[in-house]
Amino acid sequence: MLHSRLLQYIDEVARLGSIRAAGARLHVAPSAINRQILLLEAELDQPLFERLPRGMRLTPAGEALVAHIRQTLLQYRETVADIRDLRALGSGEVVIATMTGLASSVVATAAATFRARHPQVRISIRTMSTLDIVAAVENSEADLGLGFNIPSSTQLEIYWQINTRLGVVVSPHHPLAAMDTIPLAHCTPYPLIFADRSMVIHGIVAEAFTKADLDIQPAFHTNSIETMKRLATTGEAIAFLSEFDIADELRDGRLAFRPVRDAFSDNIIALVRREKHGHGLAGLLLADEIVGALRPGETRAAPVAPTSDQDR
Repeated sequence: MLHSRLLQYIDEVARLGSIRAAGARLHVAPSAINRQILLLEAELDQPLFERLPRGMRLTPAGEALVAHIRQTLLQYRETVADIRDLRALGSGEVVIATMTGLASSVVATAAATFRARHPQVRISIRTMSTLDIVAAVENSEADLGLGFNIPSSTQLEIYWQINTRLGVVVSPHHPLAAMDTIPLAHCTPYPLIFADRSMVIHGIVAEAFTKADLDIQPAFHTNSIETMKRLATTGEAIAFLSEFDIADELRDGRLAFRPVRDAFSDNIIALVRREKHGHGLAGLLLADEIVGALRPGETRAAPVAPTSDQDR
Protein backbone atom coordinates (compact mmCIF):
# COMPACT_ATOMS: atom_id res chain seq x y z
CA MET A 1 0.00 0.00 0.00
CA LEU A 2 1.28 3.47 -0.90
CA HIS A 3 3.05 5.06 2.10
CA SER A 4 1.94 2.19 4.35
CA ARG A 5 5.23 2.21 6.28
CA LEU A 6 4.96 5.89 7.09
CA LEU A 7 1.37 5.43 8.27
CA GLN A 8 2.47 2.59 10.53
CA TYR A 9 5.37 4.65 11.88
CA ILE A 10 3.11 7.54 12.87
CA ASP A 11 0.44 5.24 14.30
CA GLU A 12 2.95 3.39 16.51
CA VAL A 13 4.64 6.55 17.74
CA ALA A 14 1.22 7.96 18.65
CA ARG A 15 0.26 4.77 20.47
CA LEU A 16 3.53 4.32 22.34
CA GLY A 17 4.50 7.96 22.82
CA SER A 18 8.07 7.19 21.82
CA ILE A 19 10.04 6.91 18.59
CA ARG A 20 12.45 4.46 20.26
CA ALA A 21 9.59 2.20 21.43
CA ALA A 22 7.94 2.37 17.99
CA GLY A 23 11.23 1.41 16.35
CA ALA A 24 11.59 -1.59 18.66
CA ARG A 25 8.00 -2.69 17.94
CA LEU A 26 8.40 -2.32 14.17
CA HIS A 27 12.05 -3.50 14.01
CA VAL A 28 13.04 -0.22 12.37
CA ALA A 29 15.84 2.15 13.34
CA PRO A 30 14.42 5.07 15.39
CA SER A 31 16.42 7.48 13.22
CA ALA A 32 14.58 6.24 10.11
CA ILE A 33 11.19 6.77 11.75
CA ASN A 34 12.18 10.24 12.98
CA ARG A 35 13.43 11.22 9.54
CA GLN A 36 10.16 10.22 7.86
CA ILE A 37 8.08 12.14 10.42
CA LEU A 38 10.25 15.25 10.01
CA LEU A 39 9.87 15.09 6.23
CA LEU A 40 6.08 14.83 6.51
CA GLU A 41 5.94 17.70 9.02
CA ALA A 42 7.96 19.83 6.61
CA GLU A 43 5.59 18.91 3.78
CA LEU A 44 2.52 19.78 5.85
CA ASP A 45 4.21 22.81 7.42
CA GLN A 46 2.72 21.66 10.72
CA PRO A 47 4.25 19.81 13.68
CA LEU A 48 2.55 16.49 14.28
CA PHE A 49 4.15 15.77 17.64
CA GLU A 50 5.32 17.76 20.61
CA ARG A 51 8.86 16.61 21.50
CA LEU A 52 8.80 16.28 25.29
CA PRO A 53 11.61 15.22 27.64
CA ARG A 54 9.91 11.89 28.21
CA GLY A 55 8.40 11.17 24.84
CA MET A 56 6.17 12.34 22.01
CA ARG A 57 2.66 13.79 22.26
CA LEU A 58 0.32 14.48 19.36
CA THR A 59 -0.48 18.05 18.39
CA PRO A 60 -4.04 18.88 17.22
CA ALA A 61 -2.81 18.46 13.64
CA GLY A 62 -1.28 15.12 14.60
CA GLU A 63 -4.53 13.94 16.20
CA ALA A 64 -6.44 14.74 13.02
CA LEU A 65 -3.87 12.91 10.91
CA VAL A 66 -3.76 9.84 13.17
CA ALA A 67 -7.56 9.52 13.06
CA HIS A 68 -7.31 9.46 9.27
CA ILE A 69 -4.38 7.03 9.35
CA ARG A 70 -6.20 4.55 11.58
CA GLN A 71 -9.29 4.62 9.39
CA THR A 72 -7.11 4.15 6.31
CA LEU A 73 -5.26 1.20 7.85
CA LEU A 74 -8.55 -0.40 8.91
CA GLN A 75 -9.99 -0.06 5.41
CA TYR A 76 -6.79 -1.47 3.96
CA ARG A 77 -6.93 -4.53 6.22
CA GLU A 78 -10.58 -5.07 5.33
CA THR A 79 -9.79 -4.77 1.62
CA VAL A 80 -6.93 -7.26 1.92
CA ALA A 81 -9.30 -9.67 3.70
CA ASP A 82 -11.87 -9.26 0.91
CA ILE A 83 -9.22 -9.96 -1.72
CA ARG A 84 -8.22 -13.11 0.10
CA ASP A 85 -11.88 -14.09 0.38
CA LEU A 86 -12.28 -13.62 -3.37
CA ARG A 87 -9.43 -16.04 -3.93
CA ALA A 88 -11.03 -18.54 -1.58
CA LEU A 89 -14.57 -18.04 -2.88
CA GLY A 90 -14.22 -21.17 -4.94
CA SER A 91 -15.26 -23.17 -1.89
CA GLY A 92 -17.12 -22.88 1.39
CA GLU A 93 -20.71 -22.80 2.60
CA VAL A 94 -23.29 -20.12 3.35
CA VAL A 95 -26.14 -20.98 5.72
CA ILE A 96 -29.34 -18.94 5.67
CA ALA A 97 -32.17 -19.39 8.17
CA THR A 98 -35.56 -18.32 6.85
CA MET A 99 -39.28 -19.03 6.75
CA THR A 100 -40.96 -21.66 4.62
CA GLY A 101 -42.46 -19.42 1.92
CA LEU A 102 -39.39 -17.22 1.65
CA ALA A 103 -37.19 -20.31 1.30
CA SER A 104 -39.18 -21.57 -1.66
CA SER A 105 -39.43 -18.21 -3.39
CA VAL A 106 -37.10 -15.25 -2.81
CA VAL A 107 -34.27 -17.24 -1.21
CA ALA A 108 -34.44 -20.01 -3.81
CA THR A 109 -34.28 -17.47 -6.64
CA ALA A 110 -31.35 -15.59 -5.10
CA ALA A 111 -29.51 -18.80 -4.24
CA ALA A 112 -29.81 -20.14 -7.79
CA THR A 113 -28.45 -16.88 -9.23
CA PHE A 114 -25.59 -16.81 -6.74
CA ARG A 115 -24.71 -20.48 -7.34
CA ALA A 116 -24.53 -19.93 -11.10
CA ARG A 117 -21.80 -17.34 -10.48
CA HIS A 118 -20.01 -19.26 -7.74
CA PRO A 119 -20.63 -22.95 -8.44
CA GLN A 120 -18.19 -24.23 -5.79
CA VAL A 121 -19.97 -22.50 -2.88
CA ARG A 122 -22.53 -24.63 -1.06
CA ILE A 123 -25.74 -22.94 0.10
CA SER A 124 -27.71 -24.39 2.99
CA ILE A 125 -31.30 -23.10 3.34
CA ARG A 126 -32.95 -23.95 6.64
CA THR A 127 -36.59 -23.18 7.40
CA MET A 128 -37.67 -22.36 10.94
CA SER A 129 -39.77 -20.07 13.09
CA THR A 130 -38.95 -16.41 13.65
CA LEU A 131 -37.50 -16.99 17.12
CA ASP A 132 -35.42 -19.90 15.84
CA ILE A 133 -34.07 -17.69 13.03
CA VAL A 134 -32.89 -15.18 15.62
CA ALA A 135 -31.28 -17.89 17.74
CA ALA A 136 -29.56 -19.50 14.75
CA VAL A 137 -27.92 -16.24 13.66
CA GLU A 138 -27.04 -15.23 17.22
CA ASN A 139 -25.34 -18.60 17.80
CA SER A 140 -23.51 -18.45 14.44
CA GLU A 141 -25.39 -21.53 13.25
CA ALA A 142 -26.54 -19.43 10.28
CA ASP A 143 -24.74 -16.66 8.40
CA LEU A 144 -27.94 -14.84 7.45
CA GLY A 145 -31.53 -14.72 8.67
CA LEU A 146 -34.55 -13.64 6.62
CA GLY A 147 -38.07 -13.37 7.98
CA PHE A 148 -41.09 -11.26 8.83
CA ASN A 149 -41.31 -9.18 12.01
CA ILE A 150 -38.00 -10.39 13.44
CA PRO A 151 -37.67 -9.18 17.04
CA SER A 152 -34.80 -6.82 17.79
CA SER A 153 -31.63 -8.25 19.29
CA THR A 154 -28.45 -6.57 20.46
CA GLN A 155 -26.52 -9.40 18.79
CA LEU A 156 -28.04 -8.86 15.34
CA GLU A 157 -27.68 -6.10 12.79
CA ILE A 158 -30.25 -5.41 10.10
CA TYR A 159 -28.59 -5.75 6.69
CA TRP A 160 -31.74 -4.63 4.85
CA GLN A 161 -35.44 -4.35 5.57
CA ILE A 162 -38.67 -3.09 4.08
CA ASN A 163 -42.20 -2.54 5.34
CA THR A 164 -44.40 -4.93 3.35
CA ARG A 165 -47.60 -3.32 4.58
CA LEU A 166 -50.70 -5.45 4.21
CA GLY A 167 -53.59 -4.46 1.96
CA VAL A 168 -56.80 -5.78 0.44
CA VAL A 169 -56.31 -8.67 -1.98
CA VAL A 170 -59.21 -9.49 -4.27
CA SER A 171 -60.03 -10.85 -7.70
CA PRO A 172 -59.56 -8.22 -10.45
CA HIS A 173 -63.31 -8.59 -11.09
CA HIS A 174 -64.26 -7.86 -7.48
CA PRO A 175 -66.40 -4.72 -7.00
CA LEU A 176 -63.74 -3.24 -4.68
CA ALA A 177 -60.99 -3.64 -7.30
CA ALA A 178 -62.20 -0.46 -9.00
CA MET A 179 -61.20 1.63 -5.97
CA ASP A 180 -57.71 3.11 -5.48
CA THR A 181 -57.80 2.75 -1.69
CA ILE A 182 -60.35 0.85 0.36
CA PRO A 183 -61.80 1.69 3.79
CA LEU A 184 -62.07 -1.38 5.99
CA ALA A 185 -65.79 -0.70 6.38
CA HIS A 186 -66.25 -1.41 2.67
CA CYS A 187 -64.90 -4.93 3.20
CA THR A 188 -67.45 -6.04 5.77
CA PRO A 189 -70.26 -7.01 3.35
CA TYR A 190 -68.00 -9.61 1.70
CA PRO A 191 -66.62 -12.94 2.94
CA LEU A 192 -63.37 -12.22 4.79
CA ILE A 193 -60.32 -14.51 4.80
CA PHE A 194 -58.29 -14.28 8.00
CA ALA A 195 -55.00 -15.85 8.92
CA ASP A 196 -55.53 -18.03 11.96
CA ARG A 197 -54.33 -16.97 15.40
CA SER A 198 -51.04 -18.83 15.06
CA MET A 199 -49.85 -16.27 12.47
CA VAL A 200 -48.59 -12.74 13.16
CA ILE A 201 -50.71 -11.23 10.39
CA HIS A 202 -53.86 -12.33 12.20
CA GLY A 203 -53.10 -9.83 14.96
CA ILE A 204 -52.25 -7.06 12.48
CA VAL A 205 -55.56 -7.44 10.63
CA ALA A 206 -57.72 -8.02 13.71
CA GLU A 207 -56.23 -4.95 15.41
CA ALA A 208 -57.06 -2.77 12.40
CA PHE A 209 -60.72 -3.85 12.43
CA THR A 210 -60.92 -3.28 16.19
CA LYS A 211 -59.48 0.23 15.88
CA ALA A 212 -62.00 0.96 13.12
CA ASP A 213 -64.76 -0.18 15.53
CA LEU A 214 -65.95 -2.86 13.10
CA ASP A 215 -67.47 -6.08 14.43
CA ILE A 216 -66.76 -8.83 11.92
CA GLN A 217 -67.05 -12.59 11.63
CA PRO A 218 -64.50 -13.88 9.06
CA ALA A 219 -65.84 -16.55 6.72
CA PHE A 220 -62.48 -18.34 6.48
CA HIS A 221 -59.51 -18.96 8.78
CA THR A 222 -56.31 -20.60 7.53
CA ASN A 223 -52.58 -20.71 8.21
CA SER A 224 -51.85 -21.11 4.49
CA ILE A 225 -51.06 -18.09 2.32
CA GLU A 226 -51.68 -20.23 -0.77
CA THR A 227 -55.18 -21.05 0.46
CA MET A 228 -55.89 -17.37 1.11
CA LYS A 229 -54.87 -16.49 -2.43
CA ARG A 230 -56.88 -19.33 -3.97
CA LEU A 231 -60.01 -18.33 -2.06
CA ALA A 232 -59.61 -14.71 -3.17
CA THR A 233 -59.33 -15.66 -6.85
CA THR A 234 -62.49 -17.76 -6.91
CA GLY A 235 -65.17 -15.29 -5.84
CA GLU A 236 -65.89 -12.23 -3.72
CA ALA A 237 -63.83 -13.26 -0.69
CA ILE A 238 -61.23 -10.75 0.55
CA ALA A 239 -57.76 -11.62 1.83
CA PHE A 240 -55.34 -9.29 3.62
CA LEU A 241 -51.80 -9.81 2.38
CA SER A 242 -48.79 -7.85 1.10
CA GLU A 243 -47.77 -7.23 -2.50
CA PHE A 244 -44.83 -9.59 -1.94
CA ASP A 245 -47.25 -12.37 -1.09
CA ILE A 246 -49.03 -12.12 -4.44
CA ALA A 247 -46.18 -11.06 -6.76
CA ASP A 248 -46.87 -13.77 -9.37
CA GLU A 249 -50.64 -13.27 -9.24
CA LEU A 250 -50.24 -9.51 -9.66
CA ARG A 251 -47.98 -9.97 -12.65
CA ASP A 252 -50.38 -12.45 -14.26
CA GLY A 253 -53.48 -10.40 -13.49
CA ARG A 254 -55.04 -13.11 -11.30
CA LEU A 255 -55.29 -10.92 -8.19
CA ALA A 256 -55.45 -7.21 -7.40
CA PHE A 257 -53.87 -5.40 -4.44
CA ARG A 258 -55.36 -2.23 -2.99
CA PRO A 259 -54.03 -0.20 -0.03
CA VAL A 260 -56.27 0.06 3.01
CA ARG A 261 -57.36 3.56 3.96
CA ASP A 262 -57.37 2.58 7.65
CA ALA A 263 -53.67 1.65 7.66
CA PHE A 264 -52.51 -1.67 9.02
CA SER A 265 -49.58 -1.69 11.40
CA ASP A 266 -46.11 -2.49 10.09
CA ASN A 267 -45.27 -5.87 8.56
CA ILE A 268 -41.48 -5.82 8.24
CA ILE A 269 -39.43 -8.27 6.23
CA ALA A 270 -35.78 -8.11 7.32
CA LEU A 271 -32.46 -9.66 6.38
CA VAL A 272 -30.22 -9.90 9.44
CA ARG A 273 -26.72 -11.07 10.32
CA ARG A 274 -24.60 -11.32 13.45
CA GLU A 275 -23.55 -7.97 14.94
CA LYS A 276 -19.80 -7.40 15.36
CA HIS A 277 -18.93 -10.74 13.84
CA GLY A 278 -16.71 -11.63 10.91
CA HIS A 279 -18.75 -11.72 7.72
CA GLY A 280 -17.47 -13.87 4.90
CA LEU A 281 -17.57 -12.41 1.43
CA ALA A 282 -19.73 -15.27 0.13
CA GLY A 283 -22.39 -14.48 2.75
CA LEU A 284 -22.35 -10.79 1.87
CA LEU A 285 -22.67 -11.55 -1.85
CA LEU A 286 -25.61 -13.87 -1.19
CA ALA A 287 -27.19 -11.17 0.99
CA ASP A 288 -26.91 -8.74 -1.93
CA GLU A 289 -28.62 -11.27 -4.22
CA ILE A 290 -31.49 -11.60 -1.75
CA VAL A 291 -31.85 -7.83 -1.44
CA GLY A 292 -31.93 -7.58 -5.22
CA ALA A 293 -34.81 -10.06 -5.30
CA LEU A 294 -36.70 -8.12 -2.64
CA ARG A 295 -35.98 -4.51 -3.58
CA PRO A 296 -38.96 -2.91 -5.36
CA GLY A 297 -38.28 -1.47 -8.77
CA GLU A 298 -35.01 -3.32 -9.31
CA THR A 299 -35.67 -7.04 -9.36
CA ARG A 300 -39.29 -8.08 -9.02
CA ALA A 301 -39.62 -10.24 -5.95
CA ALA A 302 -40.69 -13.80 -6.30
CA PRO A 303 -43.88 -14.46 -4.35
CA VAL A 304 -43.48 -14.62 -0.61
CA ALA A 305 -45.87 -17.47 0.04
CA PRO A 306 -45.49 -19.36 3.30
CA THR A 307 -47.87 -22.28 2.81
CA SER A 308 -48.03 -23.07 6.50
CA ASP A 309 -45.75 -20.56 8.16
CA GLN A 310 -47.14 -19.91 11.58
CA ASP A 311 -44.93 -16.89 12.16
CA ARG A 312 -46.76 -14.79 9.56
